[in-house]
Amino acid sequence: MKFEVTSDRRRFFQLAAAAAVLLGSLPRRAWAALPHLSVDKNATAKALNYVEDDTKAPAPHKAGQDCLACVHYQGKAGDAYGPCALFPGFDVNAKGWCSGFQAKK
Repeated sequence: MKFEVTSDRRRFFQLAAAAAVLLGSLPRRAWAALPHLSVDKNATAKALNYVEDDTKAPAPHKAGQDCLACVHYQGKAGDAYGPCALFPGFDVNAKGWCSGFQAKK
């Protein structure tokens, strides 16, 4: 079977290549931030005694044990909120605390 290259086909591939270059040069859209974790609406947060402010955390909390110092916290230093491995799909307060706290080494 022999295929003929027609001008229509050639034009299609030219336009497809141009579109790929154009789309590749557009700036990427930033991802939307995750919703903040709500203790009232999340059973895991209740079970782990999550609080937004580590100074209001129940015992056995110790000073300096906030989400920012926890291995499960995945946010960057300086961020007010960030993702946590214990609460997938939600951002937690960097100054928060829960009973799942494990100090970074």
